[in-house]
Amino acid sequence: MAERRMFAKTIVDSDAFLDMPVSTQNLYFHLAMRADDDGFINSPKKIARVVNASDDDLKVLIAKNFIIPFETGVVVIKHWRLHNYLRNDRYKPTVYQDEKSQLNVKDNGVYTFGIPDGNQVATQVRLGKDSIGKNREEPPIFDLIDKLDGSVLDNINKCISKLPKQSYEGFNHVTLTEEEYQGLIRDYGQSNTTKILDCLDAHKESVGKTYKSDRAAIRKWVIGALKLQKRQSASGCPKCGLAPFVVVCKCGYAQGDEL
Repeated sequence: MAERRMFAKTIVDSDAFLDMPVSTQNLYFHLAMRADDDGFINSPKKIARVVNASDDDLKVLIAKNFIIPFETGVVVIKHWRLHNYLRNDRYKPTVYQDEKSQLNVKDNGVYTFGIPDGNQVATQVRLGKDSIGKNREEPPIFDLIDKLDGSVLDNINKCISKLPKQSYEGFNHVTLTEEEYQGLIRDYGQSNTTKILDCLDAHKESVGKTYKSDRAAIRKWVIGALKLQKRQSASGCPKCGLAPFVVVCKCGYAQGDEL
């Protein structure tokens, strides 16, 4: 197995990838570094524990279609062939041939689960000679994942929007799911999470503003505004000119709002 791995910027620079929590992105890189020459990993949960990731991080990678899981516990990097290509003299086939036999490769090199349809048979490469002509039944989870392919973010956001939301730490104007709240703590720490909630809560209370997703607002402007707080000059609020302007001005303008 090779000691060096590469990553395609088309994948790791995509919005779908960068919108994931930092811990989930970190887990993806560690999984890819430990994958065999076909992109298979036999101990994803162990690797997650070693890098202080959680089971939720694995679930996010599966739900967002960055890894494909098998009933045996093995997973494969979906975009492995976009990341890495080895010469034949350096390539060592995976030992997980049963799992490999359940995969197809699209024209762009992406792994997919199951049998190609009639329009794909002529162009897709079927992996694993033992599986040729066999119609394997797909587990329900893979059927769901394939349906998400191509519109992952929309589907994930729809699912998240249906989860119960509540306020935390006494900031009643900010509502998050338990996963969103824990994700903030995991990514920014408890004290910074409190500052984030305080900032958004104060802004919503002062101007009566509402958001479809408070987590999206936090990602869009709150975190950036707090980072600017330490180095904010006395140039004044860009809306009313009141100085010094830090995060939320008395006039109701918040960093990131349209003028």
